Amino acid sequence: MATISKIGGSIFAATSKSPSSSSRSAEKKLSFRFRGDSSIRGCCPVLSVFVSRDHAGRRTLSVKSLKADDNGSQLKKTSLHDLYEKEGQSPWYDNLCRPVTDLLPLIGSGVRGVTSNPSIFQKAISSSNAYDEQFRQLILAGKDVESTYWELVIQDIQDACKLFEPIYDETNAGDGYVSVEVSPRLARETQETVEAAKWLHSIVNRPNVYIKIPATAECIPSIKQVISLGISVNVTLIFSLARYEAVIDAYIDGLEASGLSDLSKVTSVASFFVSRVDTLIDKMLEKIGTPEALNLCGKAAVSQAALAFQLYQKKFSGPRWEALVKKGAKKQRLLWASTSVKNPAYSDTLYVDPLIGPDTVSTMPDQALEAFVDHGVVSRTIDADVSAAEGIYRALEKFGVNWDEVGSQLEVEGVASFIKSFDSLLGTLQEKGNSLKVPSPA
Repeated sequence: MATISKIGGSIFAATSKSPSSSSRSAEKKLSFRFRGDSSIRGCCPVLSVFVSRDHAGRRTLSVKSLKADDNGSQLKKTSLHDLYEKEGQSPWYDNLCRPVTDLLPLIGSGVRGVTSNPSIFQKAISSSNAYDEQFRQLILAGKDVESTYWELVIQDIQDACKLFEPIYDETNAGDGYVSVEVSPRLARETQETVEAAKWLHSIVNRPNVYIKIPATAECIPSIKQVISLGISVNVTLIFSLARYEAVIDAYIDGLEASGLSDLSKVTSVASFFVSRVDTLIDKMLEKIGTPEALNLCGKAAVSQAALAFQLYQKKFSGPRWEALVKKGAKKQRLLWASTSVKNPAYSDTLYVDPLIGPDTVSTMPDQALEAFVDHGVVSRTIDADVSAAEGIYRALEKFGVNWDEVGSQLEVEGVASFIKSFDSLLGTLQEKGNSLKVPSPA
C-alpha cells in the first residue's frame, strides 16, 4: 500500500507507545489523530489501536473510536467524505495487504470499507515478506499449503474488520464492511459454496465481514441459502442486467426464507463490474470500425450500470419489499467494481464520476481512488440521463452486442482469472515452504 500516503498523509498523524518490559504480553499502542486546517468535525473517527499478542502468540488488534468532538480534533474533509455525506455513496478501497494499519489514513480520508479477491491476495502475499513469519510458524505446526493460505488471509480480514468496526457500529450495520471471497474453485459448485461461506463466516467471526460469492448460475441458489442463514454476502462478478436481477431475487428470497424477526444485520452488496465490460465491447466495436461504432467506444459499461440502478430502484420497492422493511431489512446496495481504467485514452475517473448515486458503493483500487480524490467531481450522475443510457444500450445491440453473451464471457474470464491467481499463489507458497518439508495439499 505504498501509495496510501498520497491520499491520507496530509491529515494523518500517529504516535506509538510501548508498555514496560514487565508487561505480561507484548503490546503496542498506536494512537491516530487527523489534522487539518478546516474546522469540520465528526466526518471520520479518531482511533486508538492496540496491537498485542494472545497466549498462542497470534497478533490481535483492538480499536477504540472517539468522536472528533470528544477531544476537539480538527479534521480535513476530502471528496470521499463529500461523496458519502452529500450523495449517499460509500467509497471503499479495493485492496488489502499487510500491515493492515496502512488502511488508517484512508479511513481518515473517508474510505468506509474494503474489498479483496484472490488476485489481490496473490499479489500481496507473493510480493511481500510481511507474511513469512506467520507462514513459517503454520508450516512448522503441520499445516498444509492451502490451510496456511486461509490462515494468512483470515488474519488480514479479521484485522481489517477491527479497523472498520467503528464505522459499522456508527451506521448500525450500514457500512464498514470487509469482504473475503470463498475459494474460486467453487464457482460452479452450489452446496460446496454454501459450506465454504458458512465456514468463512464462522472462522472470521466478525460482524462486519462480507462473504463474497460469485454470481454464477450455480451460485445463485447458494446466495439465497447463505442469506437465509443470516450471513451477509457480497455477490461478485456481475456483468449483465439479467444476472443482476437474479442476484436481487436471491437476496430477497433469502431474507424471506430466513425466518428472522429482525433482518437489520443481514445485509448485502451486488458487485456490478464495469471496466471489463468496455474492454470487451470496445474490441467488438473496433473490429466493426465504422464511425458510428467507434463513437460508442467507452460508453457501454456506464450505460449498462445506469440501467442497473434503474432495476435496483424498481426491485427494492412495492409491497413485497416493504413487508421486509418492516422487519428491518436493508436494500442490497449496488457496488461498482472494476473501476480502474484499462484504456489510457479514457478519463481516469471514467468509472467513478458517472456512477454516483444514493445507496451505492464504489470500490476503488489505488489508481481510481487517487484520481477521484485529486480531481473527481461529486455530483449525482447515475440517473442524470437515463434515456441516453437506454439509447446507447440499444444502439450497441444493433451493432451485434448480445448483452447476455457478453456477461457470460466476462464471467468465465473472471472466474478463470481468480482461479489462476489462487493456484499461482498456492504454487508460490509450496515453493517457499519446500525447504520446510511442506506437505502438499490434497
